[in-house]
Amino acid sequence: MSRSSSVPDLLPILSRGKHRGPKRGACFMEMASVLAGERWSDHPRCTHPLLAEVARNVNDRTSDEGRQRLALLIPAVIGATTDRPDVDARIALRCAVVALPVAPQEAQRALAVGVSSCLRELSGADCDELRADAARVLAEVPDAARWASRFAARSELRRPEPPSTHFRRYAAPGIVTLATRSAAEGAGAARDTVLVQMLEGALAECLDVAAPAPVGLDDERWRQVCAQLG
Repeated sequence: MSRSSSVPDLLPILSRGKHRGPKRGACFMEMASVLAGERWSDHPRCTHPLLAEVARNVNDRTSDEGRQRLALLIPAVIGATTDRPDVDARIALRCAVVALPVAPQEAQRALAVGVSSCLRELSGADCDELRADAARVLAEVPDAARWASRFAARSELRRPEPPSTHFRRYAAPGIVTLATRSAAEGAGAARDTVLVQMLEGALAECLDVAAPAPVGLDDERWRQVCAQLG
């Protein structure tokens, strides 16, 4: 994807939710659409759909005080997209791995099921480090891990769609939403830090298999803009 981008003279302030236009503020992905030179949207074409879902969730669940920290990551998601089918599982698994250790106990079983689902989708994929991280966090919640294993054994149901298609359409976005919500509810004072870590991890998984074109933004100029936003 070739593109050019520049920093507008006036930028909206990052805020929660969807906005009709920049005068009312912007979420993370709406700001990305502006910098990518696309029409105003929180679903711009420049970013992988599931990575954008992570960004929207993190944007909305981060505190008003901490949200401006996210601005430094906006240029990195522009062009971070790929058609590789394993990317959805990588992004969803990274989010679940970050969330599981801090999630409220009542959410740990569902997250452990999500981790197991992602690992099945990644069968054969070259992502040993991510698998090791998943094994580590499952070991930290053995009761939830055992429950997830029993659940998986009971729920091998036939679906009208191929499993990978069903996973990308429904399961992966659901895991991302559950992970961000659980992290926001369970991380306490570390909420903003954990959510930023989740977005950074999801972005890294996408960039591991996607090579985005350069954004054309001067790093120092963007840092100055982010300081003004904060």
